[in-house]
Amino acid sequence: MNNEKLLELAHNAAEKSYSPYSGFSVGAALLCGDGSVYLGCNVENVSFSAANCAERTAVFSAAADGKRDFKKIAVAAHRKDGQIIFTPPCGVCRQVLCEFCNKDFKVVMTDGKNIIEKTLEELMPLSFSEF
Repeated sequence: MNNEKLLELAHNAAEKSYSPYSGFSVGAALLCGDGSVYLGCNVENVSFSAANCAERTAVFSAAADGKRDFKKIAVAAHRKDGQIIFTPPCGVCRQVLCEFCNKDFKVVMTDGKNIIEKTLEELMPLSFSEF
């Protein structure tokens, strides 16, 4: 699946975000080795620490379905004013990705005009992992 299609799915997932506190909607589309795609959105909570990011929602959904072979994730973020901005996974999400993915796993982001693709190793150097 190409980056544009994966980002389109991530944008669609962002529309399902529950983000009444930050107004920052994030969607993720996780491509598995078998070609299946798992979507995630951020889900906030008034306590903040009980919130979950889009990337972890996608990974946890895939893992709960028995998937372990992940190839690429697209992340799309919309501010409350509608602006699309580059948003890499947070540190916790990066660590979760390190648990399941190799250092060449791709993370795709957009600002609505440009696309950036980074490896997990570029985003998480010296990670607490076995890669």
